[in-house]
Amino acid sequence: MSAGVKTEAEIETGRQRLRLWVTSGPGLVWIMIFLLIPSAVLLGIAFFSSNDYGSPVLPLSVQSFQQVAGYSLLGWDPGNIIIFLRSLKQAGIATLVSAALSYPLVFFILSRPESVRPLLLLFIVLPSWTNQVVRTYAWMELLGPNAPVSWVAHLLHAVPPDLGLAPGSFAVTTGLAYNYLPYMIVPLYASAEKLDWTLVEAGRDLYASGARLFWHTVFPQTLPGLLSGVIFVAIPAFGDYVVPQLLGGDKALMIGSLIANQFTETPDWPYGAALTIIMLVFTGMGLVGFRILTRKLGGAEEATI
Repeated sequence: MSAGVKTEAEIETGRQRLRLWVTSGPGLVWIMIFLLIPSAVLLGIAFFSSNDYGSPVLPLSVQSFQQVAGYSLLGWDPGNIIIFLRSLKQAGIATLVSAALSYPLVFFILSRPESVRPLLLLFIVLPSWTNQVVRTYAWMELLGPNAPVSWVAHLLHAVPPDLGLAPGSFAVTTGLAYNYLPYMIVPLYASAEKLDWTLVEAGRDLYASGARLFWHTVFPQTLPGLLSGVIFVAIPAFGDYVVPQLLGGDKALMIGSLIANQFTETPDWPYGAALTIIMLVFTGMGLVGFRILTRKLGGAEEATI
């Protein structure tokens, strides 16, 4: 066989490479243009100095990262750390609330006939087709001073009579849990649909009931879906901008709002870029930790990023 003639194996390998580039190429180009390149630009801006108008100028400096750590000409201020911890807290509570609401909803759907289940899932996902800003404004009305929910809070002495539940931390948690609830339900439903009910029956035969039956038979089987839901809810909730801005205001400032303010209301582009890079680093660390956790718990096959 001459050197210029390709074998069938080489031709098939070339076809596979072509199919790979055709299918994954557009996605890779999209990620490069709208994620990698902007991140690289932000990384560069973070090392510039800031002029009187907040624009990046030379010389290069690490002052913006010192600001992120809380150091300035006036000394050290824990404000950024407090905002970071508040963001973690709000995202964590919203994730727990989403998980607590998802389990009953998922098993309610599973208890319905198979022909009805896709429709019920559609009803759950349908609100997310509406713009997040519109849905958040709706929660502003529901949790405002004159809303029935706030009246109940007044009766319980949770808030003063002339105030509502929004703006505030409770409103932010409610808005985050509501907006990201479908992202918890869908992967959890995918795991629960494969549930081995013989294990549940075996648990009942061993006189397990209630919480013990759920913890030892249902929870381990739905863990991969739960872990996927946790990452789909916690990561976007941590950096959310719309919900904290509209439902929290100055009372519940989170990292997303703080970053946005550096590019709009009080411009300081290098500082905002440094905050963004730090947030991306912590997000990446969270994803790596999630991957390690799923492997240890045996859910890596389904709980993928």
